[in-house]
Amino acid sequence: MREHGGTGSGGRRGQAERDAITVEIGYALCSAAFAAAVVFGAVAGPALLFALPGAVETVLVRGGGVLAGVLFAVRTVSVLGRFRRAAQPSQPGRTSPDS
Repeated sequence: MREHGGTGSGGRRGQAERDAITVEIGYALCSAAFAAAVVFGAVAGPALLFALPGAVETVLVRGGGVLAGVLFAVRTVSVLGRFRRAAQPSQPGRTSPDS
């Protein structure tokens, strides 16, 4: 059976576009996880490596976890948002006067 429509006519997405979306989601998740791990290590690392007072250790570990979670979400949304904006033309159906 033949697919109706194309990416430009509001129909089904082509395989190349689905692959691009999959790769972009993977990149967003991996880069967000890496950035979150680095931030968690930088904030909570001293508490895990050194003998610090209980309250300080708790604040560093919890603060690192919160910052890592927020950074993960922000990074994922920003990468996927940038991809979505780049995929859509600014003025659909129009060509520039130079063309």
